[in-house]
Amino acid sequence: MARAGADMIHFDVMDMHYVPNLTIGPLVLRSLKRHGITLPVDVHLMVSPVDELIRLFADAGADYITFHPEATQHVHRSLSLARELGVKCGLVLNPGTPSHCLDPVLHLLDMVLVMSVNPGFPAQAFLSSSLKTLSEVRTKIDAARFDIRLEIDGGIGPTTIASARDAGADTFVAGSAIFGAPDYQAAIDAMRHALA
Repeated sequence: MARAGADMIHFDVMDMHYVPNLTIGPLVLRSLKRHGITLPVDVHLMVSPVDELIRLFADAGADYITFHPEATQHVHRSLSLARELGVKCGLVLNPGTPSHCLDPVLHLLDMVLVMSVNPGFPAQAFLSSSLKTLSEVRTKIDAARFDIRLEIDGGIGPTTIASARDAGADTFVAGSAIFGAPDYQAAIDAMRHALA
């Protein structure tokens, strides 16, 4: 992915509990780091509970860890744990999660990830309702003057990336648009061109 022009590696971690699928764990990240991956790694935990996996992924070398507020009983404690472990952290908003849940912990966040699909399955269609959520979160971040990335994940590709940017996103997760293309670099270039 680095050779194709990616700026960051996004890990979707699923536990067959919070979402129905099962994916990679911290040993995969540790192995990639040992084999020379130098891009920042953004770990999206679709798991419940989150605290033990925050510890494991922090130890494996994650740069960012985000999780869903519904997946922990103590959002503040889980965010504080990630920060204590030296990892940048954030929350993930599902399509049905209201943006006001960020208000009590905005000062602890390095990233907010807005899901533009329901989590757990690849190749879903982009939900345009996510643009309203992006706009609300961008307003909160700008008003607070915090340095927080605003990421979007789900259905991002050349036809949706510009509208996500216009709504306030500055970090974009593209899965199917890249991995479903015959040429990864061309797919990334097409999205960069759509943003230009």
